[in-house]
Amino acid sequence: MRSIPPASCRRRALCTPSEADLPLQFQQNLEGTSWTRRIFLGSGIGLAGLLLWRALRAGDDPADDARLSVDDTNNPGPVTIVEFSDAGERRSLATVPKVAKTNGEWKKLLSSREFAVARKAGTEAAYSGSYHKPKDRGLYRCVCCANALFSTDAMFDSGTGWPSFWDPIARENIWTKSDSSFGMIRIEVLCRKCDAHLGHVFDDGPPPTGLRYCMNSVAMKFVRVG
Repeated sequence: MRSIPPASCRRRALCTPSEADLPLQFQQNLEGTSWTRRIFLGSGIGLAGLLLWRALRAGDDPADDARLSVDDTNNPGPVTIVEFSDAGERRSLATVPKVAKTNGEWKKLLSSREFAVARKAGTEAAYSGSYHKPKDRGLYRCVCCANALFSTDAMFDSGTGWPSFWDPIARENIWTKSDSSFGMIRIEVLCRKCDAHLGHVFDDGPPPTGLRYCMNSVAMKFVRVG
């Protein structure tokens, strides 16, 4: 796991990568957003509690159980992803059906916190997750569909209390969309295979991309390599 010296973090409040390094949708939505780690951490902890509380409350609605938990506005499927072995070996591109389940079905497979975050876009509290400071090398898979998402090889200590990465394990395995909830303009990160909410991506990360994928531990499962 990479570590960024505190002094350099304070000195470089914003690190913007070249447009060629950014996902297309991130380029389209980035204008007007300049979130530093300090701003996000200061306002984000209370917001995280509110978002998780609201997501947990939303999960109590019986009528919601029959609704399909998939975002067809992006891509109803099939989708193309890069498959990885549990040893972290990159395999070929694969076209697979999108995982589509009702909220009621997801509730039977996930814990209440996993459902609130991954299916209802909640946010775990800072430093409450299991993965913000991993001790082992490995990869992170989606808690809902096991799609490979991130690797510790691209992980760094952002000082925010959430697992942070400068790039996904494969750009094909995620997608992003604009999130204007709570009066903020952010870029939401979702699993390509099942549309699980993973977190948000910000433009204050380290080289080589200048991005900070700020993820929720509860939305992922860690697989140790070696």
